[in-house]
Amino acid sequence: MSEIRAQLINIDQAHALLKEQHSQANEFFPELTLTGQYILPDYRLTRKREAFKIRRHTFLKKHYKSYVAFDSENGQTLWMRNFSSLTQALFWLQTGLKPGDTDSQFSFKEWHDSHADEIEGYKEQLRSLHKDAVAKKKATESHAHKPKAKAKAKKHG
Repeated sequence: MSEIRAQLINIDQAHALLKEQHSQANEFFPELTLTGQYILPDYRLTRKREAFKIRRHTFLKKHYKSYVAFDSENGQTLWMRNFSSLTQALFWLQTGLKPGDTDSQFSFKEWHDSHADEIEGYKEQLRSLHKDAVAKKKATESHAHKPKAKAKAKKHG
């Protein structure tokens, strides 16, 4: 079985994918410049339909421990799907199947067992991204509170 080629992306990269897909929605043969397989952690796709209109709006909403998988490998269509686990998202990106599908040549369990090391690598990458985000948030909070303290001291002094 081949290796998993998915990349973890951030919200800005996901917005770029959605904007590019939206800008080429009316093209007969769209050509996406951002091709590949991507996973956006801690977000979820939501769709809003407007009354009496066929138009659908796709939004990304922050949702802890949810994953949005994007597949644009064919260069023309951006496929998107919500998942509750990173492993399920990776399975869909590699095989095109959902974990409950039974008409395949191999099951989700077999696939999971054969790709356990790669899946663990993605989980480690995700943990390091979360640690970096927490550290960055703490750093900005500590810098944000210091100027306020100085401002209060000037008012009272």
